[in-house]
Amino acid sequence: MPTLRQIEIFVKLAEIGNMGEAATTLGLTQPALSQQLRSLEGRLELKLFERVPKGMQLTPSGRELLVQARAVLSSARNFRDAADQLAARPAGAIRFGVTPTLGPYLMPRVIKILHKRYPDLRLFIREGIPVLQQAELAVGELDMLLSPMPIEGKGLHIEPLFREPLRIIVPPDDPLLGIRSLQRNHFAGRTFLTLDHRHHYHRQLASICEDLGATILADYEGTSLDALQQMVGSGVGLALLPQLYVSSEAGGLDAVRIAEPAGWQTHRSIAAAWRTSAAYADLYAEVAHVIAGEGRR
Repeated sequence: MPTLRQIEIFVKLAEIGNMGEAATTLGLTQPALSQQLRSLEGRLELKLFERVPKGMQLTPSGRELLVQARAVLSSARNFRDAADQLAARPAGAIRFGVTPTLGPYLMPRVIKILHKRYPDLRLFIREGIPVLQQAELAVGELDMLLSPMPIEGKGLHIEPLFREPLRIIVPPDDPLLGIRSLQRNHFAGRTFLTLDHRHHYHRQLASICEDLGATILADYEGTSLDALQQMVGSGVGLALLPQLYVSSEAGGLDAVRIAEPAGWQTHRSIAAAWRTSAAYADLYAEVAHVIAGEGRR
């Protein structure tokens, strides 16, 4: 039978699609990963991957087995958690996934509260692309996820937490700031900066730009909200920033200004998620409750 480690390698390589990156993520050398993959394919008598110019791609057989492989890893994680509960060992750590457009500006306050309430609890926070982290949550590589909605995945409990306003920022000398009654049509033809297209942020911005008659700068994808703010401040374009970022010490409005049309009430919905079968689901619900309280402040 395949080992759990081999199944883990199979799933991770399927998600990343690159041997070198998958090996680094799993703490293996590339030759070691290749050897484990060959062993797995030999045991199954199936070819799971084929090489393509951009890396590794699942074969039809590999695609058929991926869902079951993820389910095996999720079940193994649930087994370990259930054993810890039976042995009266409380969860000492939560592997917590969060988008970089949210975590740095909300989680510091949450961690302070949780540390007072649960002194022995540790949160191992990992920032990443929401769609990738949803897959990691489903297979047990993460215990909890905090992300803008929608969150999708079989066997997940999704807990809506709060709605966060989104603010339009412009350079401090932008003509929009001189318009007394700003309307949506004033943004027609303007250019907005965006993040990696795999973020919820990008998809929501695309919808907003369509509504305003604006466009997204095609040849630039920022790596952080800080990068967007700095680019706007230098006059490259406009951007959309979450309220938690604008209100934080890291964000602020030192180099930019807010300029929004009349009636602007655009927001994003934030939710937490965990596996419905998780042994520590009650604890995750308490953590989500703390996050909701801080997010609504």
